[in-house]
Amino acid sequence: MESSSSGYSAQGTIYHWLLLFAVWLCGSQHVLSQKTTLEPKDKFLLSDPPIGLFDPIEISPSVVPHNPNPVEPLSPMYPNYTSYDPVLTGKCHVNFSALSYIMDKTAFDCSIPLAPLVADVICCPQVSSLMNIFQAAYGSGNHTLVLNQASANACFSDIMSILASKGANTNIPELCTLRPSNLTDASCPVKDINSFEKIVNVSKLLDACSSVDPLKECCRPVCQPAIAEAAIHISSGGSNVFGSSSIPGSAAGIDIVSDCKGVVHSWLSMKLSSEEANTAFRVLSGCKVNKVCPLEFDEPSSVVKACSKASASTPSCCKALHSYIGTRQKQIFVTNLQAINCATMFGSMLQKAGVVDDIYGLCDIDLKDFSLQAFGQQGCLLRSLPSDIVFDNVTGISFTCDLSDNIAAPWPSSSSVQSLSLCAPEMSLPALPVSPKSGVSVPPELGSGFCCLLYSSPRPSPSEKLFI
Repeated sequence: MESSSSGYSAQGTIYHWLLLFAVWLCGSQHVLSQKTTLEPKDKFLLSDPPIGLFDPIEISPSVVPHNPNPVEPLSPMYPNYTSYDPVLTGKCHVNFSALSYIMDKTAFDCSIPLAPLVADVICCPQVSSLMNIFQAAYGSGNHTLVLNQASANACFSDIMSILASKGANTNIPELCTLRPSNLTDASCPVKDINSFEKIVNVSKLLDACSSVDPLKECCRPVCQPAIAEAAIHISSGGSNVFGSSSIPGSAAGIDIVSDCKGVVHSWLSMKLSSEEANTAFRVLSGCKVNKVCPLEFDEPSSVVKACSKASASTPSCCKALHSYIGTRQKQIFVTNLQAINCATMFGSMLQKAGVVDDIYGLCDIDLKDFSLQAFGQQGCLLRSLPSDIVFDNVTGISFTCDLSDNIAAPWPSSSSVQSLSLCAPEMSLPALPVSPKSGVSVPPELGSGFCCLLYSSPRPSPSEKLFI
């Protein structure tokens, strides 16, 4: 019995060591796979958030790559969804395969979870362009420029289902204030191609909008007035506009002209390729987006109290100013021109309330402080030119940020917001602020760096690309 027992014991010991060896082997393979994903130069570091007044971005942990040691390089971020076949209504008679290019681009630009963060400047302008191009694709077979309400309801549902199946945010209608009626342009009296081309000087329209210059269109518009002229003509059905009760100056007239602009967009989409039409519409949207500040500024009484007159140079002033800007930031990215608008608007509010000194300069307020902040000091300004979310299997998700160095926020020369003209040749950026680190002036059309949403390297250079 002792011999048998010794045999079983020896055999058990061998199995025990074999099991330990198998566990060790699996563990070592796991470690090696982690070490060889990317070269260190292709990665970026997750820096500890500094102690400051701006909160970090709040994003679900499910989309954040786990890294127990924040000083080790991280891999690029990849979408955490799996594409699937959407369930369609079967009532939208259009070839969606022919729209795959524009649908894929829109899905990326409105991807989870980035859509709420870039809705104003990337996602919603791209969705609007998709709607214009879809109207043209639907109407090309029956010579119409818009959809009827029943078709619009079905097609709108199918569009959103397809985008969601490709990873787009399911809240696009709420984010971008979209509804099926956007596909009908219901109040415009002209809805078919033949009527449109009898009323509108189509050669003039096509010449103006076939190639939109992104550097000139916003300040020296060519396509925009051509679209407006065509929309006004068809809004009256080709009759004398000034003999109509719905002239553009009335509330009803404005709504009609707005719907008729959608009809003009649809006609242009039929005449241009999807790429050409999308580029044109994105530039036109950019002109509109960059004219306004998307942030809301409540009464800055705390800043006025701390910074008025002699108290402007005290630490309490800067504390109040940073606290106010930090709490007023919405969780969105803004463009460099929007940041200038925001800085000018807020500075004018402070001047009207009695703040005389340039407290932006006193408190080191940068343009980036008016955009979404990652870990307090990693604000990203998007370029004023149209940009997109980019994804590939190597780099993951990335997008372009402008002004990689800190550019001082311009203090307005007067309390009048209208005193700032972003189209004046000398005003690409007010007084062309100089980065204290680089000593180089960077106009918004030219300056470009790259910024990540969640992680960044200690100091990105303009040619360096970082990834989410």
